[in-house]
Amino acid sequence: MSDTKPTVGVIGGGAWGTALAQMLASDGREVLLWAFEPAVVEEINAQHRNSAYLTGIDLNPAIRASTDLADLAGCALLLVVTPAQHMRRVLLQLPPGTADLVLCCKGIEEASGDLMVDAARAAAPGRPLSVLSGPTFAHEVARGQPTAVTLACEDHAQWERIAPQIARPAFRPYFTTDITGAEIGGAVKNVLAIACGVVEGLGLGQNARAALIARGFAEMTRFGLACGAQAETLSGLSGLGDLVLTCSSVSSRNFSLGKALGEGRNAAEILADRATVAEGAFTAPVLQRVARDRGVAMPIVDTVCALLTGDVAAGAAVAALLARPLKAE
Repeated sequence: MSDTKPTVGVIGGGAWGTALAQMLASDGREVLLWAFEPAVVEEINAQHRNSAYLTGIDLNPAIRASTDLADLAGCALLLVVTPAQHMRRVLLQLPPGTADLVLCCKGIEEASGDLMVDAARAAAPGRPLSVLSGPTFAHEVARGQPTAVTLACEDHAQWERIAPQIARPAFRPYFTTDITGAEIGGAVKNVLAIACGVVEGLGLGQNARAALIARGFAEMTRFGLACGAQAETLSGLSGLGDLVLTCSSVSSRNFSLGKALGEGRNAAEILADRATVAEGAFTAPVLQRVARDRGVAMPIVDTVCALLTGDVAAGAAVAALLARPLKAE
């Protein structure tokens, strides 16, 4: 491996962070992957595997892992892929620098109600920020299967600086300056995926899931527009595209959580057993709170919150949604 410092770092050694490192290393460039767990770092460096989070993938030897954030000081570009609720804490520990931060975690900070970009601005003031979001299952990206994503940048100059560094033949970014829209699509779809999983767990069929996706997209759009997002972004890769993906497969952690709820399991028990984070479970209550503060009706989100707290059973929750007053679409 080259002794020169890597130009790209990835902060977060979970499934998505490791997949992004694998994608970035596909052109032979060295990539530095920061992970919190020493065992993950040791396995990546010694065996080129991350069996805890990304099973069955042989990692490119150009990926070097570290538990020391100071090692990222030489990187010109940093992809931030921590769990959403831990991002601020990690960024506060970053060494000083001017590297571009590309936020790849999806959610709303539970304690503050901040979108990831707002939390990042507070934790790493002065750093250039962008958001990467779209329909991306980690295993598929790690295997080199094709996808397209939204790369939301502050301006075109930032896009021209970052896009060539992350674009690959099977990983195509599309440009927007609508950072808010890209953030909201990625956060809200996780909550809606839980609802679609409930439909699957209850065995209600494909028609019901398609209807729920459509009505969920209407909720996402209402909320996004109220927050200043652009409709085009919400109907694009980081909004509708990601929504359709995560609402349609057990490869989605949020969909799998909802499926287990629909099958009658308790939310606290499910979340305690999970090896990876279902971000929608943390995003749902804060999304509900922010939506109410803005006067935005989100009945599907309200239902997911009630399911997560155990206030209502899955079957009764769906019945309540179906019993809502008849109105125009």
